[in-house]
Amino acid sequence: MIKDYPYVFITQEMLTEAQRLIPETKVNRTVASHIDTLTGHLGEFVFAAYLFGDWQKHRVGKNKGKTDFDQFEIKASAFPFNHKLHLLVREDYAKKRKPPYYVQIIIDVKDRKANAIPANACAYLCGYATSAEVDKAALKDFGSKLSAQGNYHCHFIPISKLHPVADLLKNPLH
Repeated sequence: MIKDYPYVFITQEMLTEAQRLIPETKVNRTVASHIDTLTGHLGEFVFAAYLFGDWQKHRVGKNKGKTDFDQFEIKASAFPFNHKLHLLVREDYAKKRKPPYYVQIIIDVKDRKANAIPANACAYLCGYATSAEVDKAALKDFGSKLSAQGNYHCHFIPISKLHPVADLLKNPLH
């Protein structure tokens, strides 16, 4: 565990529910990894656990075409955790939606090309940025777990430059 960030452990129950929801929630877009949709669902579960104290208060399947939680868009990645990772927001997505906050969650997996997320994986809530901060951030093609080129650009902000996620609890927005 990394002491700098709040975290939630992924349970088997969370994994089972996230996998069950995939067929009805999968989005047709460029795939960066075979576990994109699973990772996104788990990110929303982790945020619900952190924000509400109950992962089952997620909105997966109820928020299609909308932000994940009214004020918050969750960006989740399954990657071996390190302090040099970034909040990544696809350029096309950032143009379409302007949630007040983007929250970065990193699900710590053993391999950067992981094709599965195990129960008991640690998910770190790395921080947040505003839509305005994301819009001002530089753009880059980070590639994908499947190839060197992702064929899309992402705004990126180092997680070390994000606002602490604990500040969101001080704000009565949710």
